[in-house]
Amino acid sequence: MIDIDLQWGIDEQSIPTIEQCQKWVHASVLEPRSFEPVEMTIRIVDKQESQQLNADYRNKDKPTNVLSFEFEQPPGLVDIGEELPYLGDLVICAEVVAEEAKVQNKSLEEHWAHMIVHGTLHLQGYDHIDEYDAEEMEGLEIEIMQSLGYENPYQES
Repeated sequence: MIDIDLQWGIDEQSIPTIEQCQKWVHASVLEPRSFEPVEMTIRIVDKQESQQLNADYRNKDKPTNVLSFEFEQPPGLVDIGEELPYLGDLVICAEVVAEEAKVQNKSLEEHWAHMIVHGTLHLQGYDHIDEYDAEEMEGLEIEIMQSLGYENPYQES
C-alpha cells in the first residue's frame, strides 16, 4: 500500500488522478518495505513555484519538470532502529510537463507517468549524474514504463 498525499498548488486538473499516481508510484517502488503503508507527497505546482524551488535547492533559476526531495531519517530514530515509512516529496510543474509532452510528441498521461516514475526512482536514491548511473536509471525507467503499457520514454517520436 502506498499512501500518496496529492497536493494541488494550482487549479486542480484531470491529470493526474490519485489512482494514476498510486499505480505509477507502486510500479516504481523497487525495494519491498518492511512497513505498511509507504507514504509520499506529490505536489503539482505552477512555473513560478517550480522556479523558486529549483533556484533555492539546485541553484538553477528556471522552472523544471520534477524535483525530488528524498526523506532523510532523523538520526535519533536511526539510532534506535526505527524507520518512518516516508519516501519523500515530488514537486511537479504541470505547465512544464504539458509543454514537454507536446514538444516530445507524447500523450500528456504518458509524460506524467514518466515524471512520477522518474521522481520516485530519485526518492529511492537513483540518479543520473554520471553516465553509469544514468544508464542504470534510464534502464529502470524504460522497464517500468513498458510494464505500465507505455513506450520507451527516451525513444524519439
